[in-house]
Amino acid sequence: MGTVLDSLSVFREIQRKNHFVFKRFFEDTYEDLVQYADSYLFEKSTSEDIVQEVFICLWENASQMDIKTSFNSYLFSMVRNRCLNHLKTIKITDGAKVLDIQHLISTEYELDVFSEEDQLIIHNQVLKVVEMLPSKMQRIVRMKYIENYKYVDIAEELGISVNTVKTQLKRAKLRIAQQLITVIAVLLTK
Repeated sequence: MGTVLDSLSVFREIQRKNHFVFKRFFEDTYEDLVQYADSYLFEKSTSEDIVQEVFICLWENASQMDIKTSFNSYLFSMVRNRCLNHLKTIKITDGAKVLDIQHLISTEYELDVFSEEDQLIIHNQVLKVVEMLPSKMQRIVRMKYIENYKYVDIAEELGISVNTVKTQLKRAKLRIAQQLITVIAVLLTK
């Protein structure tokens, strides 16, 4: 392709089922779209799946699409919407209760300043971090923040000292806060 086509010209070629242009466009934009999706999901394989679904949708439905703005912007919007839909469909509650994130983390960020969608992303990431904690630490976090146990009750039930409970919670909060700072930094730069 001797000349670089503008995005609407590329879209028109895709509408005409031009395999060469579609393949070239896919190769040129795939990584950027995956990186964009990953800024919502923080899960590379799911981000790749979503971007592939968007390209399949584009190929199959281009003739019915009416794009009035930038084709690239339209594509990024498609990826964003699918990411948000994915976050809404996955189970982000913990048992019957939802973690009180603001209480669980030690951070200077007030989560209220974020949109509902961004809070959903943050919440999802906190739950992922909790799921990746060592099993004993995870059990202590759940007992404290979901089941509302007191330090002494956790220690007694698990046969450990109150200091061990406090240390484990402190370590868990630190891990969660570290992950959250990364997530919040990404959200603030969107």
